[in-house]
Amino acid sequence: MFEQVEDIEKKYEEITRMVSEPDAASDSRRYMKLMREQAELTPLVEKYREYRNNQKSIEEALALIEEESDEEMKALAREELSDARKREPELEDALKLLLLPKDENDGRNVIVEIRAGAGGDEAALFAAEIYRMYVHYAESRGWKVELVECEETGIGGMKNVSFMINGAGAYSVMKYESGVHRVQRVPETESGGRIHTSTITVAVMPEAEDVDVQIDEKDIRIDVMRASGNGGQCVNTTDSAVRLTHYPTGIVIYSQTEKSQIQNKAKAFALLRSKLYDMELQKRQDEESAARRSQIGTGDRSEKIRTYNFPQGRVTDHRIKLTLYRIGDIMNGDLQEIIDALIAADQAEKLARMSDAG
Repeated sequence: MFEQVEDIEKKYEEITRMVSEPDAASDSRRYMKLMREQAELTPLVEKYREYRNNQKSIEEALALIEEESDEEMKALAREELSDARKREPELEDALKLLLLPKDENDGRNVIVEIRAGAGGDEAALFAAEIYRMYVHYAESRGWKVELVECEETGIGGMKNVSFMINGAGAYSVMKYESGVHRVQRVPETESGGRIHTSTITVAVMPEAEDVDVQIDEKDIRIDVMRASGNGGQCVNTTDSAVRLTHYPTGIVIYSQTEKSQIQNKAKAFALLRSKLYDMELQKRQDEESAARRSQIGTGDRSEKIRTYNFPQGRVTDHRIKLTLYRIGDIMNGDLQEIIDALIAADQAEKLARMSDAG
């Protein structure tokens, strides 16, 4: 394990040297890539240096106990030795976690796309509620949310909604939300009091940068038009709505949330880049062996991951068999307990695979 970390430390030192060169920023793409790599390696290198200092403290304390004749100094050395030995397994465990295979996109912002599935108007209403849940959660983390596109229904629902979450490490947390979310409750339109089941799909994509995806202008058609819809939060009333059509994939992006055509165009391109980048990631993951993929962190998007049962007041995450009986808090954005449990289960699964491989 430590030979691997020493190699990483050498790589980190080389990257640090390269980003410190006077002309390092002249090639902006290379510079951004180096800065990202440096940021990703910093926690591991710092923890390894902390571990190494702790090992040095153990060696020095042992030497002092053996060589020192003063009993008071020996007692201090024994105390220092005891503290350092207690820290040793903690630091080793922390290093093992930091050595787990990293998702290269964990540090990125995200674009989230929610679509109503089975259930008609009830599914669209639930999609709007899940959108608000994520907005509240993002705000609790100090992240910024920007609406990109959405299609509202006349009764306050959303057939689909796409939005950006800007915040450090947003993808490392939000990626666990991809999949099918199911709601069980009595719809307001149901006169007989029967419980209905509806579904929505959530796709979480890392925000792509220009360096990740090259879009040929010949592959794009840009149309500008007046915004349309029910006049809700997704629509403005100026001639600034932008529709992008990407010929090679057939992807169509419609952005109308801003009053500025330039802003709508920028948001539409950001969503298109992220969709193209996500398609490439999905293709790469499909090519990887199942043993190398985390079933929690990069699960199948057609998989039912969570049920929100309103009559029973419970939320169940099926991947880790976690059930919480506080649906009100969760719908108001209190997702941290679920996400922490998913991260812990994902790490445990990866550690077990690493041990098996070792």
